[in-house]
Amino acid sequence: MASRLSPALVRAAHVRLSDVHLSFGGRPVLAGVDLVAAAGDRVAVVGENGRGKTSLLRVLAGDLPADRGDVRRAGSIGVADQRIPLGAADTVGDLIDLELTAVRTALARLERAGDALADGRPGADDAYAAALAEAEALDAWDADRRVEVSLAALDAAADRDRPLGTLSVGRRHRLRLACLLGAGHAVLLLDEPTNHLDAGGLAHLTERLRAHPGVVVLVSHDRALLADVATTVVDLDPSSDGRPRVYGGGYPAYVEGRRAERARWEARHAEQVAERQRLADDLSAAQDRLRDNWRPDKGHGKHTRATRAPGLVRAVHRRQEELSAHVVEVPPPPTRFAMPELPGLVGTTLLRAEGVTVAGRLTCPVDVALDSGDRLVVTGPNGAGKSTLLALLGEVLAPDTGTVRRAGSARVGWLGQESDHHGRRTAVELYDERLARSGAPGPALSELGLLDGHDRRRPVAELSVGTRRRLDLALVLAARPHVLLLDEPTNHLSAALVDELTAALDATPAAVVIATHDRQLLRDTASWPRLAL
Repeated sequence: MASRLSPALVRAAHVRLSDVHLSFGGRPVLAGVDLVAAAGDRVAVVGENGRGKTSLLRVLAGDLPADRGDVRRAGSIGVADQRIPLGAADTVGDLIDLELTAVRTALARLERAGDALADGRPGADDAYAAALAEAEALDAWDADRRVEVSLAALDAAADRDRPLGTLSVGRRHRLRLACLLGAGHAVLLLDEPTNHLDAGGLAHLTERLRAHPGVVVLVSHDRALLADVATTVVDLDPSSDGRPRVYGGGYPAYVEGRRAERARWEARHAEQVAERQRLADDLSAAQDRLRDNWRPDKGHGKHTRATRAPGLVRAVHRRQEELSAHVVEVPPPPTRFAMPELPGLVGTTLLRAEGVTVAGRLTCPVDVALDSGDRLVVTGPNGAGKSTLLALLGEVLAPDTGTVRRAGSARVGWLGQESDHHGRRTAVELYDERLARSGAPGPALSELGLLDGHDRRRPVAELSVGTRRRLDLALVLAARPHVLLLDEPTNHLSAALVDELTAALDATPAAVVIATHDRQLLRDTASWPRLAL
């Protein structure tokens, strides 16, 4: 459905960041971000978890002031972040009205201006013209219909009297996204909009974003959405000079540009490290010669030592100065994800479910049998029971009918969609505890390449949503499971990590079950067996 936003509003839509810097607690989050986006631009913001993607959207929205730099915006702004602004007792209608505040305000202003015009009040003509232009800019009369269309397409709640607390997390987020798509804003700022969407919802979102005539800035892990929608990519990941990169030409150009940038970075760092090692070796050799020549031959030759020593001393000093002057200016590239070696149990059925159902959640009986090395992708629309089935297999939930049996020696790791904040404990404390509980040797948290040193030592409650998701994955792997049950494993993870994780899952000897709507992950696992619910 094409937007009918005012052409004047569309032309005015604009966001600009110039050399924006932001720090939290003295730690840099954004460093020198530049961005210009006008009507028709769809900007994807990518980067590893904790790199400031959500913070950048908040700066653009005006919710978070930058420490330094210039931020400019034009046009009404709609924001879909990862927080629902109302409580459990508020209703669906309350949320719709909140998200359509600009529309409701514009129509109320137009009504008051119309009354003033009818009464012949002074200045009423100009006030009415301004109010009419504002309402036309938002296409305010059609906003509720647009919301209804998106509510249906996203399988969100349509009963306006229903309390939000009775909705699942996914339906609350779909409800808010539907409101935003219908509100008629010139600038859309979207934080992980594909979370909780099924195939139909993803198709609707893609269509609406491609048709949006204003500015779209989105943070997403969904590689298929980025490939279909983005015209420009802002990469907040660490770079060789510490500044973000901007890639034109859409997502494919970003992927290729990032690959080339990473190759250059690794090559330059390796060259500088090798040169420093060469200088260190030269210094060590010079020092060895000095020590060797300082020992006189037996019985005579002390004058030889005395005449040659000054030259050797000067050579040592010169090499010391060369080594001190050589600084490895290019920082080391970030580590890649390293999947720990997971065990297999050959000749044993690790997990078997027979005829399992859960009332209202998984209504059709399901059978699953898993041996080491087995692969399975569980698909289906929202509400079909994918998460319920994985919870049953992980023995997090008991079936109403049927049975789930696990081999006595088999360990099962379950990654759900929601993260436990774990209070004030640190990531490394939780991981080490889980590793010790598994009773099997495993890599340290630092060796997985999932969290940097700063995040490993922070209380988990202070970590970003994406970083907590990385920790959840690390905690599952720490148990050294024979079976991995992964419910929407790509949610909140960066595209680079998803690619690395997908390759690792394909190679592990453990059994792997994935439930996902991620279109790119479905393509990448096209050879795996499917279970459609």
